[in-house]
Amino acid sequence: MNNIFHVLIYTVLLYLHKAVIAVELTFELPDNARECFYQEIEKNKSATLEFQVVTGGQYDVDVTLESPRKEIIYKQIKTQFDSHQFTASETGIYVACFSNEFSTFSHKLVYMDFQVGDGEPALPGISEHATVLTQFQTSAEEVHKSLNQILDYQTHHRLREAQSRKRAEELNERVFWWSFFELFAILVITVTQVIVLRNFFTERKPSQMGAKFVG
Repeated sequence: MNNIFHVLIYTVLLYLHKAVIAVELTFELPDNARECFYQEIEKNKSATLEFQVVTGGQYDVDVTLESPRKEIIYKQIKTQFDSHQFTASETGIYVACFSNEFSTFSHKLVYMDFQVGDGEPALPGISEHATVLTQFQTSAEEVHKSLNQILDYQTHHRLREAQSRKRAEELNERVFWWSFFELFAILVITVTQVIVLRNFFTERKPSQMGAKFVG
């Protein structure tokens, strides 16, 4: 029981340590706006840039990733979501920019995950201990990987749920207004028909009839 508790403690703490070297957030991107994020990456380090437009407009955004020398190593135009993995060719500041400059009135809500490195092992340095801990190390690594996968699944599930909910709300609003205008049109047509039919079947007064014969 104590071994399992220690595995969980080590895994949680080291996962938090891993999270510190990653940028994961959801931000608002106004219309005609451009937001950039900066991440320092060492040479030969692997990194992954993942993004998804959660709400707004056509659910698309322009994305560019620049090297420290201002070279564009990744570019997407009006994309809803994507993931790009690369290895840093040099040490320096890498810049990921999201642009909504092509939109004149649509605000966007964008999710971004910028991870650097493959992550630290669940129990670093444990190989220096006795071989009796091999099973303990294996269990810790499995728990560590499983927790990471669960967190990734939860994140993507929340994103899909938020996007689907927003689409449903927009569809519901459109249906409401369309139904309102249809009801208004039906009422106008009904009242117009009643007035026309009433005038058509209304009998003329005797004075009007007499004036007609005299004429």
